[in-house]
Amino acid sequence: MNRPLLRAALRLTALAAATAGVLLAAAAPAAAAVPTGRYVALGDSYTSGPLVPTQVDLNCLRSSRNYPSLVAASAGSSSFVDVSCSGATTDDILYGGSGQLGIATPPQINAVTSNTALVTVQIGGNDIGFAGIIGDCAQASLSSPLGSPCRDRYTAGGTDQLQARIAATAPKVTAVLQAARRAAPGARVVVLGYPAIVPDSGYGCWPVVPVAYQDVPYLRTIEKSLNSMLARTAAANGATYSDVYTPSIGRDACKGSGTRWVEGLVPQNAAAPFHPNARGEQGMATALLATLNN
Repeated sequence: MNRPLLRAALRLTALAAATAGVLLAAAAPAAAAVPTGRYVALGDSYTSGPLVPTQVDLNCLRSSRNYPSLVAASAGSSSFVDVSCSGATTDDILYGGSGQLGIATPPQINAVTSNTALVTVQIGGNDIGFAGIIGDCAQASLSSPLGSPCRDRYTAGGTDQLQARIAATAPKVTAVLQAARRAAPGARVVVLGYPAIVPDSGYGCWPVVPVAYQDVPYLRTIEKSLNSMLARTAAANGATYSDVYTPSIGRDACKGSGTRWVEGLVPQNAAAPFHPNARGEQGMATALLATLNN
């Protein structure tokens, strides 16, 4: 090959290699890294970890082994503030409230500052009345353990009251996410869903988990609807959704004490009834870290 042709061939080869490199770089998604700066955790009791050892805030029933603490330790966060509190609603995040001892709690959002690198939010369960729903369904199951007394109650008149509550909670979660974005424009904001309480299939395990057989599919649908709303709301507000339900399948409250992530009515691991135990908090931490690394 003569020199002009050789030089032309080399130029074409270099151009092809460079073009391929650009195309590969464009096609390959950039790997996200876990933020190592200031981390602020907002949320309710599924975040705070009531009765999970060791409790470090009795007013909010907050554990030193809840998922935010585990994630902060794993990420090597430069600073870490956990203001999650049992019983919290979206209003508690935005406006403040009170904890389990009746002591006032400031707005959780106040902890989010302009230098915050990561904000996690797990909220909405108390806005739709989680505790009352569980109590109502458990009591109703005593009269009709094979029926659907809870579903019948909440869908009486042709309107599903719980689905309506989920819809009404969406703008409240939006307000929380927008407030977090205003407070920390450069932060990565992640919304967590909720892990499985009842089995992902079948009819439960009454009376261990006192939900009537035909009500189990109904409550499963309600929890999935809540998680779907949280995912949509996160996406609509520039936040990331972390799915903790999928990895919790097969680890619901009906499973053995050495497997379950969420306890039943009478906990066999240190945790509040129908709340995550230490294994559940670790599971959510693992799921959150996977989301941050994806």
